[in-house]
Amino acid sequence: MSLHWGVRLILYALCILGLIDLPCVVAFANNRSDNLAVYWGQDAAGHQRELSFYCQDDTIDIIPLAFLYVFFGEGGKPVINLANICSPGGKEFANSDLVDCSFMASDIKQCQAKGKKITLSLGGATAKVGFKSKSQAEDFAKDVWDMFLGGRSNTRPFGQATLDGIDLDIENGSSSYYSDFVNKIRSLSKGLKKRYYITAAPQCPFPDAKVGDALNKADFDAVYVQFYNNYCEASSPSAFNFDTWDEWAKTKSPNPDVKVYIGAPAGPKAASSGYVDANALIKVAKDARKKYSSFGGVMLWDADMAYNNDKFHVKIKKGISTGPPTIDDDDRADEDDRADDDRTDDDDRTNDDDRADDNDRVDDDDRASVSPAKLNDFEDPRATARVKRPSITINQRDVEPTNMQPRVSSRWFRL
Repeated sequence: MSLHWGVRLILYALCILGLIDLPCVVAFANNRSDNLAVYWGQDAAGHQRELSFYCQDDTIDIIPLAFLYVFFGEGGKPVINLANICSPGGKEFANSDLVDCSFMASDIKQCQAKGKKITLSLGGATAKVGFKSKSQAEDFAKDVWDMFLGGRSNTRPFGQATLDGIDLDIENGSSSYYSDFVNKIRSLSKGLKKRYYITAAPQCPFPDAKVGDALNKADFDAVYVQFYNNYCEASSPSAFNFDTWDEWAKTKSPNPDVKVYIGAPAGPKAASSGYVDANALIKVAKDARKKYSSFGGVMLWDADMAYNNDKFHVKIKKGISTGPPTIDDDDRADEDDRADDDRTDDDDRTNDDDRADDNDRVDDDDRASVSPAKLNDFEDPRATARVKRPSITINQRDVEPTNMQPRVSSRWFRL
């Protein structure tokens, strides 16, 4: 054991015990079995705070930003919706419905500096997503890489902040070509010092109808299985099928080290069914960890709901924590820290030939195969939100509220 590691371990222990007034920060390590992933962005309880608010302690390890919910919007660009923080109708990039959230760059960097991984979740229950061909999926992966990850583009919704990966929460549209999308992201990140994470949020019935094929063909770091809103939810012990997902992880996943998380609602109103209290969820998680080596932790929907449910996320993290990082975890954390510090400038990382304008990068035939999705062409996702809020259109914010009905789905949008 090195002196450096020993000092960090002692400081961490003292911090956890409250004996020193320092932030208890441990860099994320994917090989742990007590990680906590919490989605942020959809204002589930109606009190969502800025991203950095949820990064002030060592409770949450991974925060997927929800959602990029349109793949091909106006001008061929994607559309993101982060509810009350940054959503369509604000400052947008020219000839598109893609909102400029560059003011969030400082929040993202603050969270990353505290050891959190910030990823971008694609999809959602009412998203307009899908691919027509392999080449279209690969071109879109390049767009996502340039706009949000390690590439470069004049269109960077989060400014100079570089996200740590992507998450696929695909619940509608075609299930084809997602493995090609993931494989392209992997190829673009190959050889870089910074590690990029790729996760998915399948629903618990196996195989998942939308990403099941991709999970068998592409390298995922983790799956946040939604054990709610379904017969196999964590609240139904006799039907709870973590064993099925563990078997998939060990026998079918291209990544033999893939981690499986128990996805759960963070409050009674966060899902139509499947909510269990903190003590019950902790018991389910601990039982899964004892039985299944693929267990990676817990995923919660979402941060706003968790915080307003008596800090549900804090209870869960304390309940599943296995203690200070092991030597292997610490070495991995050091490696990730060095990667972030030593990451070369965008100009050196990417070939100038790949810097063409977004519209020039995409094959015209593939773009023509998908009609650009204008926001007014499909249902405002808020119209069927689980938690009721005014059903205003995205481009018109002064419409009086109308009747809204709860929707049975795993993910929903809030503005």
